[in-house]
Amino acid sequence: MTHDESLAHGGKKTTTAAKWNLARNWPLHMMVLPAFLVVVLFQYGPLPGLVMAFQQFKPWLGFMNSPFVGLDQFSKMWDFPQSRQVIANTLTIAGLKIVFHLTIPFLFALLLNEIRVIGYKRTVQTMVYLPHFLSWVILGGVLLDILSTDGGMVNQVLGLFGIKPVFFLGNGDWFRFTVIVSDIWKDFGFSAVIFLAALAGIDPSLYEAAVIDGCNRFKQTLYITIPGLLPITIVVGTLSLGNILNAGFDQIFNLYNPLVYNKGDIIDTYVYRVGLLSGDYSFGTAVGMFKSVVSFILIMIAYRMAYVFANYRIF
Repeated sequence: MTHDESLAHGGKKTTTAAKWNLARNWPLHMMVLPAFLVVVLFQYGPLPGLVMAFQQFKPWLGFMNSPFVGLDQFSKMWDFPQSRQVIANTLTIAGLKIVFHLTIPFLFALLLNEIRVIGYKRTVQTMVYLPHFLSWVILGGVLLDILSTDGGMVNQVLGLFGIKPVFFLGNGDWFRFTVIVSDIWKDFGFSAVIFLAALAGIDPSLYEAAVIDGCNRFKQTLYITIPGLLPITIVVGTLSLGNILNAGFDQIFNLYNPLVYNKGDIIDTYVYRVGLLSGDYSFGTAVGMFKSVVSFILIMIAYRMAYVFANYRIF
């Protein structure tokens, strides 16, 4: 058999194997199809609309007839002091969320790992896990009620200690504090799952050897558990950098108000107000496009860092 014939024969085998695999796994492909269509429809379908970022878009003129203005919309984004403040707010809120979403679940997983009563351990894990499944529409209403200055539960408790009512959702600094704390409370149990999974993968014989050497629980945690968690911690931390411009639209939108725009307004809520409510579609598209490009670059950098420092890669 010649070299060409061998290649042709190998190609036929590959084609036959692919057809057999498709015939065997077609139910799995059908299960993926709806999700694939949703991604195509809502993620790739709107992409032609990005042309608005380079136009002075007029709905009655459409994409084809609206005048092109080049990079004027992006220049306007940097000329507006409000835009710069929004970017600073986003970086501050998102950065603090990333830091605390890394440290709090890490510490919680370490503490939970030390509990020896299995029933109590599972109960605690379930209780802190459940808030993740509540939407911010529900939690927003709950927080508005319990943080109210007029009879809110939190301010009633503060009043018992002689502290004046705090306007948590009407003061910019307190608003940031409320946003970060409530976001950690909602998601730290879910975020801890990956650390608990990493703990389960640590070789038990290491602990047995440490006990024989006379190590107590603190030293076992210090020299075995924490080093065992460091690789996944590096991965989670580096990949989180890609979300530095995602401060949480759902949460901010359901909690903020005009009183806290100067400290609580983020890119997503700003685009919503400017692009949809005010009708400046071109400017809103330019700001959103800027966020998407920067986020994409950061994700690529974070992915490379995860590969360099933790040997983590998807493809």
